[in-house]
Amino acid sequence: MATLTVRNLDDDVVRRLRIRAAEHGRSAEAEHREILRLVLIGDESHQAEQRQRVAERLAEFRQRTGGRGSPSAARLLEEARAKRNRTLARPDKAG
Repeated sequence: MATLTVRNLDDDVVRRLRIRAAEHGRSAEAEHREILRLVLIGDESHQAEQRQRVAERLAEFRQRTGGRGSPSAARLLEEARAKRNRTLARPDKAG
C-alpha cells in the first residue's frame, strides 16, 4: 500500500475531518481513506441499496395508484392532438 501526505490544509478542514471521523467512529486517517474511496471509487453497495429502495418505492406507488382509471399516455396524446386539430380546423374569428 502507498502512503499519501497532504500538507497545508486549512484548520477548519482538519477540524471538520476530525469531527466527521468521530461521528463515524473512525480515526482521522481511516476517515481520509474512506472519503477518498467514496469519491474516487464510489460506493457500489450503497448505490445498489439505493436502486433497490427506489424500485420498492416505485412498486409501492404503482400499487397505491393502480386501478384509479388514469388515462394512458397514448390516450392523453391522442386527446391533445384531437383538440389541437379542432382548434386549427376552426375558421379564424378575427378574419
